[in-house]
Amino acid sequence: MSGLQRLAETIEERKSADPESSWTAELLAKGPEKCAEKFGEEAIEAIIEAVKGDRDKLIAEAADTLYHLLVMLAARGVTLAEVEHELDRREGRSGIEEKASRK
Repeated sequence: MSGLQRLAETIEERKSADPESSWTAELLAKGPEKCAEKFGEEAIEAIIEAVKGDRDKLIAEAADTLYHLLVMLAARGVTLAEVEHELDRREGRSGIEEKASRK
């Protein structure tokens, strides 16, 4: 099991935790919109570090972004397995072909 899968499972477990004892439970209790906002903030911070070129800070912000992505997905009942399934479905197709199929 990958670290990302373990993290997704932990987030799922935290759905029923006390929001006063878990940051994840607190975020989830605030609703999907707040979870999406936090994901956006972290993604922007990762972009800033990518532009600056600070590798260590980019790694830290990328980890925060992945965490908040998984929280946002969990807030809407979307699992990592479902996202992985979509990635598997797209495997072997060119990005140009896949993007054109969405129109």
